Amino acid sequence: MKSIKILTPATMMPFVADQLAETFTLLKLPAPGPDRDKAITEWAPDVRGIAVAGHLACSAEMLARFPKLEIVANFGVGYDSVDAKWAGQHGIIVTNTPDVLTDEVADTCLGLLLMTVRELPQSEQWLRAGNWTGKGPYPLTHNTLRGKKIGIFGLGRIGKAIAKRLEAFGVEIAYHNRSKAADVSYPYHDSLVGLAKAVDILVSVAPGGPETFHLINADVFKALGPQGTFINIGRGSAVDEPALIKALQDGTIYAAGLDVFENEPQVPAEFLTLDRVVLLPHVGSGSHHTRNLMGQLVVDNLRNFFAGKGPITPVAETPWKK
Repeated sequence: MKSIKILTPATMMPFVADQLAETFTLLKLPAPGPDRDKAITEWAPDVRGIAVAGHLACSAEMLARFPKLEIVANFGVGYDSVDAKWAGQHGIIVTNTPDVLTDEVADTCLGLLLMTVRELPQSEQWLRAGNWTGKGPYPLTHNTLRGKKIGIFGLGRIGKAIAKRLEAFGVEIAYHNRSKAADVSYPYHDSLVGLAKAVDILVSVAPGGPETFHLINADVFKALGPQGTFINIGRGSAVDEPALIKALQDGTIYAAGLDVFENEPQVPAEFLTLDRVVLLPHVGSGSHHTRNLMGQLVVDNLRNFFAGKGPITPVAETPWKK
């Protein structure tokens, strides 16, 4: 398979790039700019696979530049940076890395939830600043998980893993999806506003893309209410960030914990000024253990595909027909 040319951004983790280079001819794209565009123009006629990582956007326009392209292997369970619909219409397989990151992201979500509800980062800073000895104990928190109802927006693999963990906390769980899930008994709400109105804490595990863009908006925050907490472990693009900032500033909701943002790594400055907000730099799956598993699945998808065995984890828009 050494004659097969695979394109990847130069930022692809070495663990993945080294394995791909052993099997294929690996073409590493330079940083965005004239050099990248020149490289794409030069290499495009011969590229048969793309390994996507980070913010390499594979729009329809981008994919159309590669006449021999057969597969796009995405590093991550979310693949909103790849126009999978266009790919499917043009016979190009898209794969992602589900399952291997489910538990890590669910664990992170529970950590973020606890940090936000119990103000754990703020209380740690209280100690570090010497306030425990200088001013006394950290003030009692108004928020708690006791007696709370938690709504999950996006009850897929990760959403169900989060729900399973939440069951151990003794909280009530409800959810909203595009359609009712057949394999769970949690109460289902057919609208996001309806879910927000029924719960105290709203957890978003929603994917990105045009279908979810800014679905979590001012109406949702108003329904969540002044004692409500919002947690986002899904995609930042699903949230109307100015509406969230306003909701936190004027007390429409009480608190928020965010691991993702719309224009990463840029974080709106207003978030940094708010006391009851916990901010993480998109670390949901960020352990060596999990990222290595994700990277291995990228490699295995490409190797399997070009060995004639088919992709391991094709996305719904590009189902593999054996």
